[in-house]
Amino acid sequence: MIIREEEVVELTTPYGPMRSVVLRPVAPGKYPGVVFYSEIFQITGPIRRTAAMLAGHGYLVAIPEIYHEFEPAGTVFAYDQAGSDRGNVLKTAKELASYDADARAVLDHLKSRSDCTGQLGAMGICIGGHLAFRAAMNPDVRAAACFYATDIHKGSLAKGMHDDSLERAKDIQGELLMIYGRQDPHVPLEGRRKVMARLDEVDARYTWHEVNGAHAFLRDEGARYDPELAYQCYGLAFDLFHRRLGFGDQNAEVVGSGESRH
Repeated sequence: MIIREEEVVELTTPYGPMRSVVLRPVAPGKYPGVVFYSEIFQITGPIRRTAAMLAGHGYLVAIPEIYHEFEPAGTVFAYDQAGSDRGNVLKTAKELASYDADARAVLDHLKSRSDCTGQLGAMGICIGGHLAFRAAMNPDVRAAACFYATDIHKGSLAKGMHDDSLERAKDIQGELLMIYGRQDPHVPLEGRRKVMARLDEVDARYTWHEVNGAHAFLRDEGARYDPELAYQCYGLAFDLFHRRLGFGDQNAEVVGSGESRH
């Protein structure tokens, strides 16, 4: 599908205004909504291109600026050491409650729009994968695709570096897609096994994929980009969202079992 030019909205949160970029197909009608979380660098070129690809498959996509309390609207960090350092500092300066309030604000915005079907999902990359995991704790999120989600196994997200993501995994009612690279030093084998064990313990509905890829293999910029793996993993995410969220105005219906009937 051809998509519209970006729409920029400012959402109200308890921690200040949050700028978000919204993309959707140009064809009129309603589409399922997906909150899409960036890496620590905020809304970069690769993040915009990934969001465009998602929107082009029939979704209303909103990308929030995850560090809106700390940086002017529109701030993007470079993919260099300085950008990485700044993003990592803010990752543990932000309140956990603020991350959760941001998720609720974006989900409420999507649900309130006349061009949204009301079916909601989440997707994220790196820290965004962790934030998508937490967004799925909202009962109206039917599906979440988490790409190499960092810090879940360590419980080190947000101020104090003591999050409750693993503990609250039991609150996730929708379906998860968890994708990790085996060569990703940020989430080692023991960390991946810890997350998987917890999902099994709470009887979560999830699919787990480990691929031979480095951290940031999805990002179409830099030496770690793996186009073949990216293509395969996008397909997994689209399959999840089509199955759990439906197809908007494309003559599909979401049924109680979570499957699509054409």
